Amino acid sequence: MNRLIIDTDIGSDIDDAMALALAMKSPELMLEGVTTVYGDADLRARMVVKMLKHGGREDVRVYAGLDRPLLGNREIWMAGHEGKGLIEEGESLPYEERHAVDFIIDTIMANPGEITLVPIGPLTNIAACLIREPRVAENVKEIILMGGVTRLGRNAAELPVTEHNIVSDPEAASVVFSSGAPIVMVGLDVTLQVIITDQHRKQLQETNDPLNAALARQMDFWFDFIKEKKTFMHDPLTVSLLIDRSLVQTEKMNVTVEYDHRAKTGQTVAVRAEDGNVEVCLEVDSERFLEMLMNRLTGQA
Repeated sequence: MNRLIIDTDIGSDIDDAMALALAMKSPELMLEGVTTVYGDADLRARMVVKMLKHGGREDVRVYAGLDRPLLGNREIWMAGHEGKGLIEEGESLPYEERHAVDFIIDTIMANPGEITLVPIGPLTNIAACLIREPRVAENVKEIILMGGVTRLGRNAAELPVTEHNIVSDPEAASVVFSSGAPIVMVGLDVTLQVIITDQHRKQLQETNDPLNAALARQMDFWFDFIKEKKTFMHDPLTVSLLIDRSLVQTEKMNVTVEYDHRAKTGQTVAVRAEDGNVEVCLEVDSERFLEMLMNRLTGQA
């Protein structure tokens, strides 16, 4: 049984919600709590509460974290449709009063070597934890994060040089990567190889499951926003590594974050190193991953 905390910026893209649903529907995973980050952590926390209700997992506690980047010096991006089709006007969706950073620190320090952190948004909460309690780095079991890009895999030429979660708070990312904690980096090198389409949305809708119906509605909002009928499963792939690590091929590396004061800077630079603290994902079995994801969500596995 893998015990994990998901730290999420759920609400814009569909993939955070899909990742949360995958965790809810995977018996190998013990979801200790969900924390929210970036832009409007309160709204995101209420979205998580609603998703957990749809999934019959009201036992999982939810904690709001930091809204602004670590230094407060980066523009915050939100799509504008967060919560639409999911949260009704005036709906009461209470979550824990305790701050996400306090919850993460206390849970890891009380359970050394037992808790995996799964950040699937900007790394602000995680950096704040490491600044406040540096021993988190040696007491966390692992940090499996969605973020960055190395351009070292076979699809390198097709990839951008930066990634949203890192450029949204590069200072926080630098704190995390330099902490010495054991990290698995699930970046665009692999996540841009895992794609779902409107056909997958229809499969979810046809199950008549409340959680899948909520996912399908949010997928509609996202498809309308991006004006496409396909999208990438960045965050579900990240969660899936706690279920089946053989879905990806990794290499040990040292990763640093290069950035300056300008907007949209924050490049992850990876160098192969036998003693590196970061396992960088470079290849993925996308077909097997998508089959597992859809089987879990539709109740076929």
